[in-house]
Amino acid sequence: MATQNKNLSLFNKVDIPFAKGMRVGIVVSEWNKEITSNLLKGAKETLIECGVLSSDIISMDVPGSFELVYGAKIMAKKKVDAIICLGSIIQGKTKHFDFVCNAVSLGVKDLNISLNIPVIFGVLTDNTLQQAKNRSGGKHGNKGVEAAITAIKMACLNK
Repeated sequence: MATQNKNLSLFNKVDIPFAKGMRVGIVVSEWNKEITSNLLKGAKETLIECGVLSSDIISMDVPGSFELVYGAKIMAKKKVDAIICLGSIIQGKTKHFDFVCNAVSLGVKDLNISLNIPVIFGVLTDNTLQQAKNRSGGKHGNKGVEAAITAIKMACLNK
């Protein structure tokens, strides 16, 4: 695993564009809530640390990761500068994992092509619950933080 024993969520604030005045939408899967709530916490804290006002962060829950794409489509109507999709898909014993991961990743790609704002893929696709924990605030950092930084950078590219 490329992230083995590395925390990839460390960033230097001076390297990130100041985000005051940005509005960011976050769509969060309720499935694997223990994981997705940590991702959401990391994303919100990072956006605020980088200048986004808490009142300019709009979050919306959807039942599962498969529904993130439609939630992002709805979020786009709220006049945001970027949308972050946060979810956690953990491998089971069926092909369901493959179908959901593929559908969500392609759906987010399609939104990036069709919308005029960036849609960020902050979805964990892990083999185990422990891997998801490690990547949502554990020893490998918090992918919510990374998604927030990506959203800021992509929104700035779009201006």
